[in-house]
Amino acid sequence: MPARTASRRSKGSPVRKRHRRCILVILDGLGDHGHGMLGGQTPLQAACTPNLDRLAALGMNGLYHAHLQGVALPSEIAHFLMFGYELQDFPGRGYLEAVGYNIPLTPGDVALLGRIFTVREEEQRLILAVEDPKVDPTTCQILQKEIHYYEAAGVEIEFIPTKGIQGVLVLRGEVSPDITDSNPIHEGRPLMQVLPLQGKEQDARVRRTCQALNDYLLWAYRRLCRHPLNQNRPARKLPALNAVGLQRAGQFRPVVPFEDRWGLRPLALATGPLYRGLGAFLGMPLIPLRDTRYVEADLRERLRLARMLPGYDFVYVHTKAPDVAAHTKNPHHKKRVIEILDRAFAYALNEIVPDENILLVVTADHSTNSAGSMIHSGEAVPLTMIGATTRRDAVARFDEVSAAGGCLSLVRGPELMYLILNFLDRAKLFGLRDSPLDQPFFPGPATPLLVD
Repeated sequence: MPARTASRRSKGSPVRKRHRRCILVILDGLGDHGHGMLGGQTPLQAACTPNLDRLAALGMNGLYHAHLQGVALPSEIAHFLMFGYELQDFPGRGYLEAVGYNIPLTPGDVALLGRIFTVREEEQRLILAVEDPKVDPTTCQILQKEIHYYEAAGVEIEFIPTKGIQGVLVLRGEVSPDITDSNPIHEGRPLMQVLPLQGKEQDARVRRTCQALNDYLLWAYRRLCRHPLNQNRPARKLPALNAVGLQRAGQFRPVVPFEDRWGLRPLALATGPLYRGLGAFLGMPLIPLRDTRYVEADLRERLRLARMLPGYDFVYVHTKAPDVAAHTKNPHHKKRVIEILDRAFAYALNEIVPDENILLVVTADHSTNSAGSMIHSGEAVPLTMIGATTRRDAVARFDEVSAAGGCLSLVRGPELMYLILNFLDRAKLFGLRDSPLDQPFFPGPATPLLVD
């Protein structure tokens, strides 16, 4: 491991202080349960991770949860909270994915995630039979076209295909996102009626939205059942694609752009419509990238770009690989993927850590359990911070248990961004009023006093 190098300058030349910046690496879904098949360890504990362990030994460590311990967060909410925003300002995943897919929306539109799947009718209930049916692109496009447009209760509904059986449902009119999901998620459970959220039962927009969506769901079910493609599928031992499931309604909400909120010029190195949409919503530009089957090379390239691209104070680096591995429900597979990703951090050790002007932060957005029925789980994840101004504790392993002994202790929600400002030497002394808007960074956008 190369030692930190002192700046070289000729005798008598002035010292030019470079601006400190942060590289935040999020290993999506890295945390996990302990598993009996791994001797009670998590996949990260069981994995051989010499590079991540070395980073932990060079920095300060702790645990991180974007909200409250035990709360299983989805990636979109976890990221929103990690970036220092409040839960009440979250616009909803449906909205973010619509933006990420470049679907035109007006501020009053509501967007939901939608997908076509297989249900069976039992005692007037529609039971989810196959949540992720396999279907060829042509069949999928034909059936999606059948349910493309509907109007009810003064609400226009449009199903816009995105990927495979998935799509975004856009509602236009006097509508509201304060509604429940219809997608039961787990097979064997019934398709759910869309209802107002608690406390919203008397809201006319909410009631109108629920009525229109329930009408649409039943209309789509009957229309899909009658379609010749579905009537022929059972004879070929294929499940019918006969219903639509909806979840995670969202609508535009105004927020302060990331740069104005934290005084840091941001850049995102991530893939996928969700992260494109989140970046656009927060004013965080995203460089177009793609995921390949070579997860080590993908992460190494993102780390290289984060170091080399000039002009950004905050570079967010993301990989979905641990989360994808966990969703296979195979802890051994997740362990192997973590070990592959660890190799990419050799670049961070050799090229990023020696730079005194870079604060390197490595953590995860949430835990994803690689066994059991839960989608994500609510345990805190390891966090390490390495930079010229960070402390160094006695932790020598990067995992969920070792990190608990570090000097950062438990970090929650927006505390991560406050710590980043602190170790970049940009945190404002609490109580200073250098501008009408109380911002956490210094110097803020002060207005100079002018001499007449």
